[in-house]
Amino acid sequence: MVWTIATARTMCVLLLMALPLAACTSLPRIVPDRNHGRMPVQVEAANGRILSASQSRALLDKRGLTGAQARHFERQLALEQEVSGSPLTTGNAAVLLQDGPATYAAMFAAIESARDHINLETFILDDDEVGRRFADVLLEKQRQGVQVNLIHDAVGTLSTPSAFFERLKRAGVRVVQFNPVNPLEATAGWELNNRDHRKLLIVDGTTAFVGGINISAVYSGSSPRGGRFGSSAFVPVMPRQVQVLPWRDTHVQLSGPVVATLQQFFMETWAQQKAEPLAPRAYFPTLSVQGKEVVRAIASSPEDPFSQFYATLISVINTAQDEILLSNAYFVPDPQLKQSLVDAVSRGVDVKIVLPSATDSSLVFHAGRAHYDELLRGGVKLYERQDVLLHSKTAVIDGVWSTVGSSNLDWRSFLHNQEVNVLMIGSEFGAQMQSAFQRDLVVSQEITLREWQRRGVVVRLKEFFGRLWEYWL
Repeated sequence: MVWTIATARTMCVLLLMALPLAACTSLPRIVPDRNHGRMPVQVEAANGRILSASQSRALLDKRGLTGAQARHFERQLALEQEVSGSPLTTGNAAVLLQDGPATYAAMFAAIESARDHINLETFILDDDEVGRRFADVLLEKQRQGVQVNLIHDAVGTLSTPSAFFERLKRAGVRVVQFNPVNPLEATAGWELNNRDHRKLLIVDGTTAFVGGINISAVYSGSSPRGGRFGSSAFVPVMPRQVQVLPWRDTHVQLSGPVVATLQQFFMETWAQQKAEPLAPRAYFPTLSVQGKEVVRAIASSPEDPFSQFYATLISVINTAQDEILLSNAYFVPDPQLKQSLVDAVSRGVDVKIVLPSATDSSLVFHAGRAHYDELLRGGVKLYERQDVLLHSKTAVIDGVWSTVGSSNLDWRSFLHNQEVNVLMIGSEFGAQMQSAFQRDLVVSQEITLREWQRRGVVVRLKEFFGRLWEYWL
């Protein structure tokens, strides 16, 4: 969850309105079952052919999974398969992108190369220098005959003037507002608390971008790689000061067969909103081998019986053997996630979590900190990233299972939001993720149990109040 400051204030009012309207859903209980994960893991080649069990095992060996680790992850990947219903896809290329400038440069290059269509789904699309530049390049491609289709969340773009989108519509861009705030404008049912938090760009059905980066000028600066700490111990940088901080975030650029799955996610959301039909285009071109990455795409929606990403993450944490490295912007863990992390420590797994020291949402920030004491007592190592507003949503487990996407580790992402994540299997990409995590760790401040227990009464009261609201945040 991330909003502009003005939007965040407005959302507080909207949440109050939503309380009597929203259904109280719950998270699934993930219970280890030896009967699950017994079916062979399926890996889909670029030509759509499902590899045999022996071919899949040989491919996983090439990903750096060998011996006991290979057997462990083969079972884990089969469990994921049962949860998500989608096979792993091979033949993909993946580029890890960090922060706004690098990500926007790659996105603009892909957009400018478009020849058939551009599908963009985003939570925030601000009417600022970055948002207007995106609008300009999308309008130019539409004028060139490339069909542009846009899904934007109604709450995420609450502060963006309607004229911004009307300009796009007049030029022929197809625009869908996800779950309008005004129920009279809704065409597919109305549930104010359900939001489209995905950040997904697909160009010509061959290149996709997924991650945590919205379209906003807050990402205009690169994150510093070192230097002084931005705040004193346990004193967060709050919204007024946040405006001068660079935002630290993570995205990934993908090409290859997995793009077809991401395209399907976009089209399903478009259809669910009962929008004007998409203009005919080659949305599903033949996809060839682009690299050697093995990837699974997972979409989560409040319309689903449960969050597939949540179930997958809990399963992977429950079977981790060596190391769990998490980086997350809005960390408000439910009891099961918290217990899974503590249980991992008891098995001898090194669990490290990098969290923000600066916030654009005070209530969420303190709700998350309310869980620090239990986690620290359980041996989980907590760090707060300094000098930036951390907005990444990443994980790397045992060096070979990685994820980048839009999902925060909070109730909102798991129950109320549409989210999309990609799971990368392999030691090479895992090593890149580990390196990125270590760079953040170097400029983070560790939170120790002894120091944390010395925090003041005012801080504790903020945590108490935040925790009361954590389900709705």
